[in-house]
Amino acid sequence: MIHDEIPQKHEDPLINFLHQIIRFAVRILSVIMVLVIIWGIGDVIYVLYQRLSSPPFLLLDINDIFETFGAFMAVLIAIEIFINIRLYLGTNVLPVQLVIATALMAIARKVIVLDLDKITSDYILGISAVVLALGITYWLISKKS
Repeated sequence: MIHDEIPQKHEDPLINFLHQIIRFAVRILSVIMVLVIIWGIGDVIYVLYQRLSSPPFLLLDINDIFETFGAFMAVLIAIEIFINIRLYLGTNVLPVQLVIATALMAIARKVIVLDLDKITSDYILGISAVVLALGITYWLISKKS
């Protein structure tokens, strides 16, 4: 069910004032998120530069590629979070499907950069359960819309 998270107008003046404060805080968060995205892009460029400029020059090994993928995915997740914030500001409705998709992207990033030599089977089972739960949730929500 879609509902208005923070309505534009409320009958109680105090609640109305508090909603304005929350909207202002969300605007600040959106500006900060854009800065994080720009910083993340700089980090991707820096990581690639570091990896490509160290011997063997202009070559990446598999760990370098995974680190680069992780940096890319972090920026993409930040962009998804910004889109969530922007949709929230524009409609005052929490975009549940987009939030679930963002969570799926975040857990996918985790799976991509997993170092299988350093984790336990319980950890893999836990991530599997989260992926399954988020996947089913996303499927159910998208089927409903």
